[in-house]
Amino acid sequence: MKSSGARKRPPVTVSTNLCLLLSFGICAAISLALLSSRSVDPRADEVAQTTQTRLDERRLENESDSIFATDVSSESGISKSEAAAKRCATVEEMGEVFERGFVEPSLRVRGLIQRHFQVHGAERVRSLPPEQFCRRGFVIGKAFQAGFGNEMYKILTGAALSIMLNRSLIIGQTRGKYPFGDYISYTSHAFTLGEVKHLWHENHCVKKYGRDLAVRIDDFENPVKSGVLCSNWIRWKQPIIWFQGTTDAVAAQFFLKSSHPEMRKSAVRLFGDPGKLDERPNVFGELLRVLISPQRDVAEAVDWVIKSGSDPDISLHMRMLMNRSVRAVRAALVCLQKAIGNLHHTVRPRVVLISDTPSFIKEITPHIHDFAEVLHFNYEHYRGNVSVQANVLHSRDFRSKDWGPAPRWVAFVDFFLASRAKSAVITGAHRRVGTTYAQLIAALASANRLDDRSSNKSFSFLSSFQSNLLSDGLKNQIGWGHAWNRFAGPLSCRKQTDQCAFTPLMPPAWWDGTWQSPIPRDIRRLQAYGFRLSDDGTVDQQHLNSYCKSRKKYVITTSIAQM
Repeated sequence: MKSSGARKRPPVTVSTNLCLLLSFGICAAISLALLSSRSVDPRADEVAQTTQTRLDERRLENESDSIFATDVSSESGISKSEAAAKRCATVEEMGEVFERGFVEPSLRVRGLIQRHFQVHGAERVRSLPPEQFCRRGFVIGKAFQAGFGNEMYKILTGAALSIMLNRSLIIGQTRGKYPFGDYISYTSHAFTLGEVKHLWHENHCVKKYGRDLAVRIDDFENPVKSGVLCSNWIRWKQPIIWFQGTTDAVAAQFFLKSSHPEMRKSAVRLFGDPGKLDERPNVFGELLRVLISPQRDVAEAVDWVIKSGSDPDISLHMRMLMNRSVRAVRAALVCLQKAIGNLHHTVRPRVVLISDTPSFIKEITPHIHDFAEVLHFNYEHYRGNVSVQANVLHSRDFRSKDWGPAPRWVAFVDFFLASRAKSAVITGAHRRVGTTYAQLIAALASANRLDDRSSNKSFSFLSSFQSNLLSDGLKNQIGWGHAWNRFAGPLSCRKQTDQCAFTPLMPPAWWDGTWQSPIPRDIRRLQAYGFRLSDDGTVDQQHLNSYCKSRKKYVITTSIAQM
């Protein structure tokens, strides 16, 4: 039994003092060593932080299932108010959430697309008996031969909408020709408008079943009249729906915030929860994989570049608008080295270079030759069929600064060449990074590699920013077609150094993520659609519901003869 009295301290001798000093010295040395190793290797902190983040994510998922509960971002486990306390983030910090896996969500969407076209594809629907065919609904995706990225998004939006509404897809033609039809083949899953008109007449849909082949039009670029947020499109009765003005990834994702639960549910089924940026499927890449392929002449030009070698490891796309920039070259090289560092067992990787500015290719190529094999489509040296055909898509003087001096058909060879990348696509620019063209290259490249699940987990879409683009943060990444627009608000740090950031394969349409914040221009634009958006991107559902109840309802239709 312990004594309750105080123990008498033994006298301290010189030898005892020496031992104590030695002990303290050893302990201090060990402590310093531990602190030193901790500062050199922060992985322990990262593991602890990741573990806590996952716990927070689960807690947040259990707390709320509301698609409008945007004050909390599930991908980081912290609220926007907590993020505001940190004040801002760099582009690389913003992109960390996109480094994580998109494989499982994309595989889910791939299965959804396959099942949709099995039921609603042209092969099955055209053979239905008249009483069934005449009850069918369609969505038309109609594009013109302007910028490839913007125009292709019109078709992709139509395809996405056909899935959300359980309708068949029509790909519009102009004077009997598909958009970019000289260079792109389109899927047999889609109808042409001419075939639908013929089948409608052949099955006596008007006379026997009283159903006129009317087209209901909604113009996304006219927010006062658009019903994208306030109308339940699933209940629309018109045989054909045409969603106009959908030149980027945003329009189709607007249905994620529809005032109608039925529409929101259908959109979430395809696009996923907008608040979970780390679980976003590659929807448009999966659709591209099904809908388009290169025409034979274009495919031969791609093979001419690759020759007998393997597919490229990395593609670098730089939209320089005929400008020269040493900073852009330097930042792109750093980003390229980062992508190469993620490769495994590759001694000399193959890198595809594409740009609207020939001088950029000449400037950067010598720097890459030291550590990689450079692939580039030099159309002036190519003598395949596609280069000698007379076509209407040659470069036009008034768009040469925007599209570059090369003939238009070169952009399609570049597109399908770059989308063969096995491991990464890098995008950079003179002004705004992550154009629709670059987005679709990365989306298709990722979808092409999804069959090999082990390699696809390391597939990356990277954005290269030179520091002068970030003097005001991402503030100048305006335009809904650019990948970083939804991060351009006050949560983006000013005066950043060069950045090489993981980039969303499907650019978000809303501001639900931790580091997402809108610019004033977009706050004003959302007001026209009936949405009240706060400075941190939080939406007001009650205001939308009130707006939708009070607004004038527009039903704009046209006859099929005017299409």
